Amino acid sequence: MAKLLYIKANPKGNEESRTFKISEAFIEEYIKHHPDDEIITLDLYKEQLPFLNKENINEIFSKKDPSNIPPLLKYAYEFKEVDKYVIAEPLWNLSIPSILKAYIDLICVTGVTFKYTENGPVGLCTNKKAINITTRGGNYEEPPMSDLELGDRYLKTIFGFLGITDYTTISANELDVIGKDIDQIVNQAITEAKNLAKDF
Repeated sequence: MAKLLYIKANPKGNEESRTFKISEAFIEEYIKHHPDDEIITLDLYKEQLPFLNKENINEIFSKKDPSNIPPLLKYAYEFKEVDKYVIAEPLWNLSIPSILKAYIDLICVTGVTFKYTENGPVGLCTNKKAINITTRGGNYEEPPMSDLELGDRYLKTIFGFLGITDYTTISANELDVIGKDIDQIVNQAITEAKNLAKDF
């Protein structure tokens, strides 16, 4: 039995969010094909995550004792312990929602998800895989706009930093372009998501 961490980063609900329409379809199909797996859903807006500040940063970098984990450090241990990741977020202002960056700051903890060696940093989350599901208003798949896409590129980089190199992206583009068939674009992404969910 595998553990899947479903990370949601959008203040909208499932019915309102185009991103979640795709990610929820993925999860629904995943359950059909992996009925024994455990799915942990982490809605970052409902978690009301804090940003790192002078008061809580010491908690994150305090002594790592798995038997006595400080509240904020639980996210790093949870991230380390699962086998698979599904991230769902829109592209906002060329990057990820700030709440997702706040989460990443909480999970990138030395000695838990990565470590420093004489040859530099090494990720400790190896032999895991991730799928990022993202929606975008414009076409960020091709130049020149692809050069401005800093959301999925950042997530792929940071996951690789943590040792997760099996990383796939599902994207729905041009959702805010006038004249585009939005339903068709979203449905195409849903079909792709369902197909990938079967063997994820």
